[in-house]
Amino acid sequence: MAFSEQFSHAEDLHPIDIVESLAEHHDWDFDRVGDDQIAMAVEGQWRTYSITLAWSGFDQTLRLICTFEMEPPEARLPVLYEALNQANDMCWTGSFSYWDEQRLMVYRYGLVLGGDAAATPEQIDRLMSTAVDSAERFYPAFQLVCWGDRSPDEALQVAIAEAYGRA
Repeated sequence: MAFSEQFSHAEDLHPIDIVESLAEHHDWDFDRVGDDQIAMAVEGQWRTYSITLAWSGFDQTLRLICTFEMEPPEARLPVLYEALNQANDMCWTGSFSYWDEQRLMVYRYGLVLGGDAAATPEQIDRLMSTAVDSAERFYPAFQLVCWGDRSPDEALQVAIAEAYGRA
């Protein structure tokens, strides 16, 4: 049975309940912070990413925040911000920002579900995998900009082509 078949009436389920089931399915460490929020750790190739999803019934939006620690040298912050702008131009969904005070790189996305729309397990799974894929794709470029003394143009060449297949 496909994972999505477990949810015969997904429109009746709370989006965070679906996220919790997905986290269990993928065997990710998670903490149900509250009725409307869940936090989890997802292992990537480069890092372990902290992912938090929160549901806002007020504006009917499922918000995703994917973070990883990053402490760039102060002198490289302007170049990092330039690289973030260029990376965001390459992202079709979501966007990156750097939270200097928390020393976190952040990928954010909001899935707006107005009216009677309901998030499906496939949509939420895609939402989370896109966040991790984007973080994995741009992580090396951010590292090159901060510590490899590369320009954003040079560093982002690493992120232009996605790898296909397996070694």
